[in-house]
Amino acid sequence: MLQRIQSIYLLFASIVLFALFLFPLAHNIFVDGKLVNVTVTGIYEIVNGEDKQLQPFLALTIITVIAALIPLVVIFLYKNRKQQIALCYGAILLLIGYSFWMAQTVKKVVGPITLEYKNMGIGLFLTSLSIILIIFAVKAIQRDEKLVKSADRLR
Repeated sequence: MLQRIQSIYLLFASIVLFALFLFPLAHNIFVDGKLVNVTVTGIYEIVNGEDKQLQPFLALTIITVIAALIPLVVIFLYKNRKQQIALCYGAILLLIGYSFWMAQTVKKVVGPITLEYKNMGIGLFLTSLSIILIIFAVKAIQRDEKLVKSADRLR
């Protein structure tokens, strides 16, 4: 199960999505005269080097957990490759919508201020990396399916 390359891709995709809880989406932004960081869990004001939560993002946090668990669930469906492929495509669609939602959330917090590259957090790019890893997993699952079908023809 974990020795297959698609399982490794899916595991890394899940780890990358859980890393969203560690890395900010945007950091060191001045909003209403306050220095804030934006993460998937909320908006945090930086006070004396410590983060103080100003506004939580409960829905975004819940969707982040669900999106991160989907690749883990797909790993354990290794006996049903067609279902694995379908769930991977569903996860990709979910992550595209999720990325758009994250970007709109950051845009709403920042307001009319233009977000510069130095203020963008690594969290904005992690969903793209996860999508790429899931695409690699789909390709590997399709190779396995092709191999099994060719072996079945030989029987």
